[in-house]
Amino acid sequence: MSETNMKFCSSYFLVDPTKASIFDLLLLLFSPNLTSKRFIDSPQDTLKSARKSFASRWIIALAILVQKIFIFLRKPLEFIGRLLTYLPNLLTANGGFFNLILHLLTGKLVKPNESSATYASFIGCTDRRVELDEKINVGTIEYKSMLSIMASKIAYENKSFITTVVKNTWKMDFVGYYDFYNAFQEGNLTQAFMFKASSTNPNLIVVSFRGTELFSSDDWCTDLDLSWYEMKNVGKVHAGFSRALGLQKNGWPKEVISLTHQYAYYTIRQKLRDMLGRDKNLKFILTGHSLGGALAALFPAILAFHGEDELLDKIEGIYTFGQPRIGDEEFAEFMKEVVRKHGIEYERFVYNNDMVTRVPFDDKVLCLYKHYGSCNYFNSFYIGKVTEDAPNANYMSLLWLIPKLLNGVWEFIRSFIIQFWKGSEYKENWTMRSMRIVGILVPGASDHFPRDYVNSTRLGGLARPVTTTPPDDKLALIA
Repeated sequence: MSETNMKFCSSYFLVDPTKASIFDLLLLLFSPNLTSKRFIDSPQDTLKSARKSFASRWIIALAILVQKIFIFLRKPLEFIGRLLTYLPNLLTANGGFFNLILHLLTGKLVKPNESSATYASFIGCTDRRVELDEKINVGTIEYKSMLSIMASKIAYENKSFITTVVKNTWKMDFVGYYDFYNAFQEGNLTQAFMFKASSTNPNLIVVSFRGTELFSSDDWCTDLDLSWYEMKNVGKVHAGFSRALGLQKNGWPKEVISLTHQYAYYTIRQKLRDMLGRDKNLKFILTGHSLGGALAALFPAILAFHGEDELLDKIEGIYTFGQPRIGDEEFAEFMKEVVRKHGIEYERFVYNNDMVTRVPFDDKVLCLYKHYGSCNYFNSFYIGKVTEDAPNANYMSLLWLIPKLLNGVWEFIRSFIIQFWKGSEYKENWTMRSMRIVGILVPGASDHFPRDYVNSTRLGGLARPVTTTPPDDKLALIA
């Protein structure tokens, strides 16, 4: 995007991986003059501090390289994803491996339908649980965190699957499933659904955003995008997440009327306006895993930017799982004030070495990305504590390499014994165990899966500070 189209903000940093060659990336490492790079669009004043930093240029080059790889592998990755998702669904539809062989031999093979209510995504194949934990008391923060992670987990599924779970398993009112448009990537790339927790809390609406699709190049490019926009009185905000939520090419206008496309922020905001207008007793929760968590955490920031105080007062809580950072320190301070002013319960869950929660990097020169609010951190024994941020905040520390590798081995071993340790509902299947092997090769990769977040909310409870104690004493283990 050219500077002439940036009337809605004067400070920005935009990177376009499609315009960068491998030779360009090599030159970037040795040239401090970022203003001459055709794949970087940013005012000269913004680049003054970054141009002399080799570390910042290395981060830019690495992020662009990985995005280019994802773009190049878009079709193969999509094919592999469909294949790896189809196979476990094929096994399930035919009752297991031996029944599958029998059905093949007898001509009775059952072929799963990708749009059916029983066809699970790859995320769903790693954890087939869809039932809510009835042992947790309704109305508590623990219950809302458990309901939120389950909503975040099934957000990866197709519309029929989600509708069936909400209506038939949870006995709740399904409001709608949405496929939202991204004006910059020019496609329907953002998904979300809404439901009303009628069977347990009839005054509660849940908005759940889908996270990063494991085999979607577009989603990964959104996550890895280093671009940002600086919003007046708000701070610097991640461009990829902003675009996924509904940023327009002229910024964040108060109202958008489109006859051709639906945008996440504007559509959901209007739906909430309509529902809350009919029933003043309603409140709502925002939730999501991974990219979905970033959108859930960013949504109230845009409400505040637009002065939507009535809607902000109706937010019961924001529950995110495996959420990446979405803005700089100024943005974090802005959101802390929004949360405080409107009495919003913001709970950010981080499981162990989850690599996604450590990005984008907290880079002092390029952009000082910060989480807002405290962190509910859980280790591999599902013991949690409240802390300012998760340990090894930028993930890349060599001091953590051996502990992360050993932890990956332990989690693979744990996958065989957890059903005897915690109960049969925690038994892991071979799809998840294969991801545990990936978690040894790429430490922290398997920790990002929703399964461990489901386990954390059920086994660890909600790690939250006790407000009557001094700040220094607020780090507490969960019973």
